[in-house]
Amino acid sequence: MPKFYARRRLSILATLTGLIASVGLFNGPTASAALPTPVSAATARTYLASLTVATEDRTGYDRDLFNHWITISGTCNTRETVLKRDGTNVVTSSACAATSGSWYSVYDGATWTAASDLDIDHLVPLAEAWDSGADSWTSAQRQAFANDLTRPQLIAVTDNVNQQKSDQDPAEWMPSRTAYTCTYVRAWVQVKYYYDLSVDSAEKSALTSDLAGC
Repeated sequence: MPKFYARRRLSILATLTGLIASVGLFNGPTASAALPTPVSAATARTYLASLTVATEDRTGYDRDLFNHWITISGTCNTRETVLKRDGTNVVTSSACAATSGSWYSVYDGATWTAASDLDIDHLVPLAEAWDSGADSWTSAQRQAFANDLTRPQLIAVTDNVNQQKSDQDPAEWMPSRTAYTCTYVRAWVQVKYYYDLSVDSAEKSALTSDLAGC
């Protein structure tokens, strides 16, 4: 490679590295990977407008009806896969358990170095999905939803924050870190749209309001 192009390539790489670092300064620590990027706010608004509005019905709900965590690759199940994806410098054992690493919880801004301090949040909770239409799904469909690594549905966050959220929708609970509001509601709407799940009136109102500010 001619020296001119080599120097130019190094300059471009340095610029990109600086940009990445500056993004980290404003948005908190970066991880090796994270939640799949949700659709844009404009697309989310279009999706939201098309969702069916219906009253929720939890009759018959049982968390065990959503089979998780399933094996994804080798000895790694869904939880372990997300921990590795969302963490930085994650080291795993031969059984795929995370033995060290660092995780930044985008919901509350906390950083953890023990995997036991993290839960894998179903962004659209399993009970919420059941209330919104998953009660009519097959077992295979519920398993796919509970282990979906393609849509922005699974994310590693502080365990007690996830437990505080429980099965609440955006009308009842939002991440305390407001910088994540737009990402959260865009992801919520994308997941609901993809799985053809309904929204209740309060949920739609909250999502509409949040998306208006994105």
